[in-house]
Amino acid sequence: MLMRTDPFRELDRLAQQLMSTGTWSRPSAMAMDAYREGDEYVVAFDLPGVSAEAIDIDVERNMLTVKAERRPVAKADDVQMELSERPLGVFSRQIVLADTLDTEQIKADYDAGVLTLRIPIAERAKPRKIAIGGGSDRKEISG
Repeated sequence: MLMRTDPFRELDRLAQQLMSTGTWSRPSAMAMDAYREGDEYVVAFDLPGVSAEAIDIDVERNMLTVKAERRPVAKADDVQMELSERPLGVFSRQIVLADTLDTEQIKADYDAGVLTLRIPIAERAKPRKIAIGGGSDRKEISG
């Protein structure tokens, strides 16, 4: 089998891997998508290889913080690593949520390496009809 190698690409990959390892004091960013679906906002984070127990979700006022840690897989003593490209370490993302979202009702689901948060729109922010009162309470000012 013929294998081509580009030493500069390998050097770039190695530099990226060394620079992107996150720590608790300086975590790496995680990829995410955000969109509106009906009466809720959906935010999806890519966290492949992270166990659900290693994910921490916090909301303080309108700041949503998601932190996760991907740890190395324990290997037997006779295992020799040939290639390691999957990033390890701490990943974090902070999102400022609008006042129109109900942060008390956030639902989190984790499936197939994707963390999905569903944030409903607050009732006070939904469009509503305003009733018009009757005009029978009119008073005349005489002078």
